[in-house]
Amino acid sequence: MMSNIFQPFTQRNCTISNRIVCSPMCMYSATPDGKVTDWHIVHYGTRAAGRVGLLMIESTAVESRGRISMQDLGLWDDGQMEGIGKIVEFARSQGVKMGIQLGHAGRKAIVDEPIIAPSAIPFRETDRMPEAMTEQEINEVIEAFGNAARRAKEIGFDVVEVHAAHGYLIHQFLSPLSNKRTDKYGGDLLHRARLLKEIIQTVRANWGEELPLYVRVSAVDHHPDGLTIEDSVVLARMMKEWGVDLIDVSSGGNIPQPPPVVYPGYQVPFAEAIKKEAGISTGAVGLITTPEQAEEILGNQRADLVFLARELLRDPYWVVRAAQKRGLEYMGPNQYERAF
Repeated sequence: MMSNIFQPFTQRNCTISNRIVCSPMCMYSATPDGKVTDWHIVHYGTRAAGRVGLLMIESTAVESRGRISMQDLGLWDDGQMEGIGKIVEFARSQGVKMGIQLGHAGRKAIVDEPIIAPSAIPFRETDRMPEAMTEQEINEVIEAFGNAARRAKEIGFDVVEVHAAHGYLIHQFLSPLSNKRTDKYGGDLLHRARLLKEIIQTVRANWGEELPLYVRVSAVDHHPDGLTIEDSVVLARMMKEWGVDLIDVSSGGNIPQPPPVVYPGYQVPFAEAIKKEAGISTGAVGLITTPEQAEEILGNQRADLVFLARELLRDPYWVVRAAQKRGLEYMGPNQYERAF
């Protein structure tokens, strides 16, 4: 039977063999200096053996002070490259493309260092107070993203993604709930997006033009005074002009309250709106669990890629099983063929 899931997807010089992406998910298992452990080798190796089209390494900090936790992976130092490189090498042997999400936690960082944000507003009233960033600190962060992108290219990644969602630093700048600046990095949406623009520009300069650059966004803040889907469509149009190839569309995370309503595929309409109204490729994520859901999203052109998260924790061989159900030739590792 015809399957939308198993159609290849090409951008620039990168072709993904199927439309399923292992979404970046923090494992909180790194060494104190941000290096890979055996857990990462096994975790990512298993999902590579499961033959997702694109395997994304979790949010990887571009600065020590930008970690979500002290157990986060980092790519702010050359010494962190070797362990990540082992994961990429194995995935490549399985025919799987590799991506890495580069991020900075900003005020949501839980580290033994001063934390920074666009404005001195804590995430929760009981959280640590962040320091409002100086322009020098903003420039340091921009440079750190560029250096991390250079390292990612040297390691051999196929895709790099900038994390601008879930209430982390770039999202903090984008949202009027957390950005109260009065300089060139604050004010209207265009000015609040300046940090993202400058990060995209330096990442692209270090990453090159040959391979795709994604950005993950929180399309809405789930707050009446926060980012709206209309804002995110405008932002996506700008990012397309800045050289972004795909928007990975999530939502929320910049305020402590959860979304008001959560149901299977609840974020897909955001990906669909951005794809259709901004004319840019999108990825859909959020409580997508079945091949039937993925087929509907792709078949109705609501998104170009489907990002699976928790479902791939439960079943690393989701893609192999989906192919089996569709009567396709076995596509998993030779060592496991007898099981299917």
